[in-house]
Amino acid sequence: MNKVHDVEVALGARRYPIRIGRGLLDQGDALRALVPGRHVLVVTDANVAPHYLARVETALAGKQVGTRVLPAGEQEKTLARFGEVLSALAALGASRDATLVALGGGVIGDLAGFAAACWMRGIRFVQLPTTLLAMVDSSVGGKTAVDLPQGKNLVGAFHQPSAVLADTATLDTLPDRELRAGLAEVVKYGAIADAAFFTWLEENAEALLARDADALAEAIAVSCRHKAGIVARDETEQGERMLLNFGHTFGHAIETQQGYGGLLHGEAVAVGMVLAARLSADLGRAPWSDTARLAALLERFGLPVALPPGLSGDALLERMRLDKKALSGQLRLILWNGLGAAAVATDVPEADLRAVLDA
Repeated sequence: MNKVHDVEVALGARRYPIRIGRGLLDQGDALRALVPGRHVLVVTDANVAPHYLARVETALAGKQVGTRVLPAGEQEKTLARFGEVLSALAALGASRDATLVALGGGVIGDLAGFAAACWMRGIRFVQLPTTLLAMVDSSVGGKTAVDLPQGKNLVGAFHQPSAVLADTATLDTLPDRELRAGLAEVVKYGAIADAAFFTWLEENAEALLARDADALAEAIAVSCRHKAGIVARDETEQGERMLLNFGHTFGHAIETQQGYGGLLHGEAVAVGMVLAARLSADLGRAPWSDTARLAALLERFGLPVALPPGLSGDALLERMRLDKKALSGQLRLILWNGLGAAAVATDVPEADLRAVLDA
């Protein structure tokens, strides 16, 4: 069955579609309809380009198309690469009705979206995510950014895409490790907001790992519906949207401390979620049995659930203090009260946090 799922992100009068299904990259008329102006710049990376760039260029026939192929990897999400995308827009002669197309995973989507936010104070951009993690998380919601050596996603803007087209056929070429990393973000939605979905993931873990098309499409659609609802209620992360960062304060600290060359983002988030759940249990906020279920599901998906060796608790804590959710130097952590019930915590004793990092 080749079912197409449609989800809408509604931000007052502003709305945009998320379409999930196989073969969307080959629907030229639909893709061209999302590019009303003459100029379009496709930004992708060296891993994705050999598989899908030509198909997107063919779909955009009749437009003045430029391309920018960047090296792959989180370590490339820098101000320097951001500058290269702006230079490519300038070389194209892109006007204010230009569209930037992000073809790739979360790194490409974040970086290209930030360039779209800044070029002539904001142009249209379309997300064509090719990784599971990008489909369920980074392509939806308008968070765009680049990293600094001091921390992840510290320079960026909120800039919503015009559309998200998630062609699940692109997951056929996704390495197993990348697929597993994306499943961490899928698990997150069950952990923070939907205990029934968490149970569904437990029941369908093998199908998801086997890349069953219907199971993957269902998991992506449920995840996107959750994110779309949260973003609609809190676009700029003043309250509820912070819950989407469950595990991320720990995870971002791990990624930064490893120089963006160790764990993948989803792997670091998996570790971070378990640390957040353990801290919640230590504080008496949540049952230990839910922490065990979370760790068990992540391990079934082949994800790490403990800090990599060699990381200092002091160094990680210092990285966490620079987290974007911190206010006036005070950490705000996303903890939970058990499956499906995440919450913002501002009163966590540092000794308890250190104990989890040092355990």
